[in-house]
Amino acid sequence: MRLTTKFNLVLFAVFSLGLVIAGYISYTMLQKHAREEVLNHAGMMMEAAMAIRGYTVKEIRPLLTLQMKREFLPQSVPSYAATQNFRAVREMYPEYTYKEAALNPTNPNDRATDWETDIIQLFRNDSDTLEINGERDTPLGKSLYYARPIKIANKNCLTCHSTADAAPETMIKLYGDSNGFGWQLDEVVGSQIVSVPLSLPLAKAQKEFLIFMASLIAIFVVIFIVINLMLGQIVVKRVRAMAQVADDISTGHMEVPEFMVNGKDEIADLSRSFNRMRLSLEKAMKMLGE
Repeated sequence: MRLTTKFNLVLFAVFSLGLVIAGYISYTMLQKHAREEVLNHAGMMMEAAMAIRGYTVKEIRPLLTLQMKREFLPQSVPSYAATQNFRAVREMYPEYTYKEAALNPTNPNDRATDWETDIIQLFRNDSDTLEINGERDTPLGKSLYYARPIKIANKNCLTCHSTADAAPETMIKLYGDSNGFGWQLDEVVGSQIVSVPLSLPLAKAQKEFLIFMASLIAIFVVIFIVINLMLGQIVVKRVRAMAQVADDISTGHMEVPEFMVNGKDEIADLSRSFNRMRLSLEKAMKMLGE
């Protein structure tokens, strides 16, 4: 087996091992980073929803006080304002969904599903938990969710949600007197939940992984070619020339010129040693001839 073949086999084995290790590490990290990026986006969307809720309570609701006596306006409800705003956001991020799920909502459309109820119960059981994120199975595949509790921190909220008798008549007329009552101050009544299919961050991580691996392979190919060219010119070519001179001398052709290699590397040292050995051999042959 030739020297270049052995060298390339070793180089290929080392690269293959490095490629597997780098691929595993990069794939794991890219998936993690993609997931974190999606959760960061979900967190920013949640903050935007909170800002809309606060703006509705402070700026919009006071302006609708008189109208609310004649007709209940959903625009005065913070959750309605946040949900409507998120619909506009979904035009740019259609894969994200937002819901303010409640155990006993005024609007039946906001009633929590089974898995949303589980999240709300986690917040109710541990008041120190401020956010939850995780994965769940859906008919369309795995989904990533980010949730925060909806807690009654303002007693003014109880005006509409303590008892049906205390609630505005216009609200009772619109939604009835069966749902959305019995809430208590400092009680967790629901959860804000942003969901996104897990296929989105996974597809992004997969794309970045393929680009990284293709770049890594391309770099290896370039390095492989350069090393082989250098090996051929610096080592193999000179060793073959030296081997040819040695072969000629071994068959009695002592008239071949000396093999000269300029430089201070190991091949140059070997050539000088070879020439000294050849000179000694010539002297020995002359002495034997005499």
